[in-house]
Amino acid sequence: MSSEHPPSIIVFDVNETLLDIDTLAPLFSRLFDNEKILREWFAQLVLYSQTMTLSGLYTPFGELGVAALQMTADIHSVTLTKSDIDELKERMSKMPAHPDAVPALTKLTEAGFRLVTLTNSASSPSPTPLEKAGLSQFFEQHFSVETVGKFKPAPETYQMVAKELSVEVSELCLVACHLWDTIGAQAAGCHAAFLTRPCNALLSASNVPTPDFIASDLGTLTDQIILNNQSK
Repeated sequence: MSSEHPPSIIVFDVNETLLDIDTLAPLFSRLFDNEKILREWFAQLVLYSQTMTLSGLYTPFGELGVAALQMTADIHSVTLTKSDIDELKERMSKMPAHPDAVPALTKLTEAGFRLVTLTNSASSPSPTPLEKAGLSQFFEQHFSVETVGKFKPAPETYQMVAKELSVEVSELCLVACHLWDTIGAQAAGCHAAFLTRPCNALLSASNVPTPDFIASDLGTLTDQIILNNQSK
């Protein structure tokens, strides 16, 4: 455990953790005749967001998403149209919640946890993607990395949440389905709960921190977090 004291504030990643990015698959199936290219595009998006941060540069996540789609199209010799890019933006703004999200968030709220979000995506006008997905009301605040101009897993992103909430970093527990995110959170002093959704798994190597909680669905992960706090 990252600290002797259990976390009191649960920080949720948004894209893929709460919102289902697989609803973008029809676009990739149409463009590339292979919906699995979605994962190639998403990996490029994550890679270059982190590259920008390591290079001391910043471009909004949505803009990088469009550029990564163009890069992926170039790699596969596919010609993109404006309507293709518009469809990506539209689908990204309307991703639905995973079925396990509402029950888990309800359970955490009823258990007395404070809930916030931290996303690589830039803030957007109402209705936000989380509002459209019916999840926004569970959270007291929504944080974007645009505030610090660095993408996760830069330590400044997690530290920013703690500073804004006037708490110690050790009071936070990040919930994410990306191990690179939980690694960054733990390195910054947070607790971490790893959600092993499809296409995500543990990385067994020296010095890679093991998440404090691990489960394949949010319900089980939530139960672990609640039970841990009750046992302290």
